[in-house]
Amino acid sequence: MVPAGISEGETALKLLEYHRNITRILPSYPKILKVIPADQPCVDVFSQALTYVQSIHRSNAPFTPRVLLCGPVGSGKSLQAALLAQKYGLVNVCCGQLLKEAVADKSKYCEMILPFFEKETAVPDSIIMKVLSQRLDQQDCVERGWVLHGFPRDLDQAHVLDSWGYKPNRVFFLNVPFDSIAERLTLRRTDPVTGERYHLMYKPPPTMEIQARLLQNPKDAEERIKLRMDLFYRSAADLEQFYRQAITLNGDQDPYTVFEYIESGIINPLPKKVP
Repeated sequence: MVPAGISEGETALKLLEYHRNITRILPSYPKILKVIPADQPCVDVFSQALTYVQSIHRSNAPFTPRVLLCGPVGSGKSLQAALLAQKYGLVNVCCGQLLKEAVADKSKYCEMILPFFEKETAVPDSIIMKVLSQRLDQQDCVERGWVLHGFPRDLDQAHVLDSWGYKPNRVFFLNVPFDSIAERLTLRRTDPVTGERYHLMYKPPPTMEIQARLLQNPKDAEERIKLRMDLFYRSAADLEQFYRQAITLNGDQDPYTVFEYIESGIINPLPKKVP
């Protein structure tokens, strides 16, 4: 049987529609586009596509950034790291996420980390650095640069990171008052049925039925948030002293405004501080 839709007229219409639309699609991907002539053996087309996919694309940043984002819980580090990764091609390295992935993937560090997760206690710095160094030493981090958040959280960890040879060339401190962080975190909820996440102020549930079944993560309780903030600010002064070229930003504003300040700090030379 002859398949439907392959007559000469139908094929011509499909080609016409394709060529009409593709001219408007291609400009959307100026820096990652690769045009491959398909009028050649399939093996050659595949070979050229594979070569391009496996090639290393340089970061859009003017140098290879090694960015460290510091700030209390809820200060927006994860969002800013994602924005930097998206715009400049940096590798987004979240320390806490790396540890969770090491356990989920049953890596060689799984058995070392799991007991601390089960007891809900801090993972020792020596174990964290083994997992972190494994990621930062990978080729994409070396060539494209990285943005690290979640570590270090105190002066001892900063010394450990430095002793392993991981020296950030841009450091940003995001300062946000407790009231703003409490508003961001204590109103977060999760729907146990769908897994959807809500915020009672910024993204409220659509119905009363959904609102009635929402659950709050125990970590988002106000007392626990205050405790984690106090722990951070107890070490913040020492960290700022250690990273003398760090740039301190007001994180209590529109996240894209914060991103513009961070972007400016990356692109422009660091100011020389008068001793």
